[in-house]
Amino acid sequence: MLLDNPVPFVSTINALHRVLPEKLHAPKVGIICGSGLSGLVDALRDVVLVPYDSIPGFGQSTVPGHKSSLAFGFIGAGDGIPVVAMLGRFHAYEGHKLATATYPVRIMAKLGVKNLIVTNAAGALNPNLPVGTIVVVQDHLALPNLTGMNPLFGPLISPEYQRFLPVSDAYSTRLRRLAFLAANEMKLPPSDLEEGVYAWVSGPTYESPAEGRLLRSMGADVVGMSTVPEVVVARHEGLEVMALSLVTNPVIIPEKYRSLKEEVAAELAGEAVVLPEQQTVCHEEVLEIGSLKGKVMKELVERIVNMID
Repeated sequence: MLLDNPVPFVSTINALHRVLPEKLHAPKVGIICGSGLSGLVDALRDVVLVPYDSIPGFGQSTVPGHKSSLAFGFIGAGDGIPVVAMLGRFHAYEGHKLATATYPVRIMAKLGVKNLIVTNAAGALNPNLPVGTIVVVQDHLALPNLTGMNPLFGPLISPEYQRFLPVSDAYSTRLRRLAFLAANEMKLPPSDLEEGVYAWVSGPTYESPAEGRLLRSMGADVVGMSTVPEVVVARHEGLEVMALSLVTNPVIIPEKYRSLKEEVAAELAGEAVVLPEQQTVCHEEVLEIGSLKGKVMKELVERIVNMID
């Protein structure tokens, strides 16, 4: 079965071409900027910003730390490499259908993008990943994908698309290798860049301790509310993909729960009870770490783009 109403690729591309200089009509590399990481646009020169609300088929990003524009520009010496960056992404928890959330990736592919770099802010499930670590994603665990929230659900866009897409090779070994070569050029400590498995959850709530414990036991190192739908659709479009997760907070997974039964019994027995501090995570922390590590992420992505070319 194919879509009854064609997705408006042509009208979207035409709208972009009308406002872009010809030299930016065919970007080679796409970049998706995660929470607090829109500063990656500073790596571009001759930037042209196109607001999402002026692009047919695009939604609006409503999350703090996400702008709502496509940024077109050049990275690198000489004429530079033409790139397009999403300054703000769309999430299912905002109410967007996954087809809308991933539509910009399809547009990047139609424009000529061959390589996609996806960035995100993530919580650490692995206790060996301190805040500030950049994780080069080698695989993902996507419970929504497995339980009815796959971005490829529904009719095929056209016959040339695969119905059953393999994702065992979703994260390009070539691009992941470039990340470590770039980190070496930057003389980053080896512990600043690690490898791991990204767990996608729908959000917008942060994980409960039991949920975090479950994801950790399933082999995930970091967890977030984005990225996997974009990666799946990028692979559907035939793009090479890499994902970089910036650890902005630890997921709260206590070794054991407070026992209110024991506390009340001690209190009734006249014993002093010291109440532990209740730990929580907030979005402001995420944005703060994104801002602090933004310069490192910007330079890392810039070097990777230069190496791609």
